[in-house]
Amino acid sequence: MGSFSYKAISEQGKAVQGMVVADRIELASRELRLQGLTLLSLEPARTTGAIRTDGAAPGPGRASSDDVLAMTREIAVLLRAGLPIDRALKVMIDMAAEVKLRELLEELLSSVKAGKGLSEAMLSYPEAFSTFYISMVRSGEASGHLAEVLTRLADYLANAKSVRSSVISALVYPTILLTVAVLSIVGMLGFVVPQFETLFNDMGDALPLLTRMVISAGDGLIRYGWLLLLLLGITVYVVRSWLQSEEGRAKFDESMVRLPFFGAIIFKYEVSRFSRTVGTLLGNGVSLLRALSIAVETVDNTHIRHSLSVLEPAVKRGQRMSAALEETRTFSPLVIQMVRVGEESGSLDQMMTELADVYDDEVQTGVKRSLTLLEPALILVMGGAIAIVIIAILMGIMSVNDLAV
Repeated sequence: MGSFSYKAISEQGKAVQGMVVADRIELASRELRLQGLTLLSLEPARTTGAIRTDGAAPGPGRASSDDVLAMTREIAVLLRAGLPIDRALKVMIDMAAEVKLRELLEELLSSVKAGKGLSEAMLSYPEAFSTFYISMVRSGEASGHLAEVLTRLADYLANAKSVRSSVISALVYPTILLTVAVLSIVGMLGFVVPQFETLFNDMGDALPLLTRMVISAGDGLIRYGWLLLLLLGITVYVVRSWLQSEEGRAKFDESMVRLPFFGAIIFKYEVSRFSRTVGTLLGNGVSLLRALSIAVETVDNTHIRHSLSVLEPAVKRGQRMSAALEETRTFSPLVIQMVRVGEESGSLDQMMTELADVYDDEVQTGVKRSLTLLEPALILVMGGAIAIVIIAILMGIMSVNDLAV
């Protein structure tokens, strides 16, 4: 995603300027025109102030996602208590503990006092506020129910954080286990096995085959360990470069979706995020075309994003979402049927949110189930590898004893 600065004329004839986030300049232009702006200029934003030489903290807009979530929920509470938006922002500034968050709030308050709406003020800080976030705030301002919209937005952000945190937490233990397994095997081959090598020097071919193989592996690790690290570094660099290319990322994402078992989890996670975004936006008065345009950009997997990108053109042609999804042959009958029920009942926002809830539960269940199988498998592999090294050493020692007898 890139940032683009623009100057434009609003529908009220006022000159406006700000920042917009989009993958390409064409998408940025379309985004602004959908907001009713007549563009005067649009160009990639210059990244100024990225490095500070005075040791100060980065400028406003660098607040963390946790800070934004807390800010959203607290502003919603203050607005429900009857405070105007400028007073609510002032209270938030007084309560802010983080310097970066306080700077961001001060900039927002300054823009609001200058006559801008909150959503318009947020356009200048794409690092903190996504297009989805700003669209939600704009819908709240237009409907006069900003407090309720911010409450729903906070719930959305909290749910997304909860799902992401549960997946990350579940992966921590297997990651630690895999790291320990690799380090244990390297330690055995690189430090333990060489201690017995002098004992086996005179044995030659009399040593068991397994012992000779383990000793050779230890020698190879000591002699060529630097080369292995170099090859590993080169491999990581090449793979990262390939993944950063459009073709490489597309092939990788497609292969991830086609993985047995794990592919289904990735698919459900991405569709859940898309569905919740569409449902939340529709529930707050955003048009379907606008909601689809924003929601598609929230999907990280390019293969799934490409399949979902057919929805906006299809809806413009008057086609139903469910029919367009069915034609892609990518989505499960559950997705298609729930979208169809939402379209026929006039409650598409509720059905999309329910679909997201269903898939969120299935993602968390799938992750736990897969890790239940993965953890003992890693333990067995680690134990088996260490056992092979120990058995090889014991066989060598027994061979030495047999020759001595």
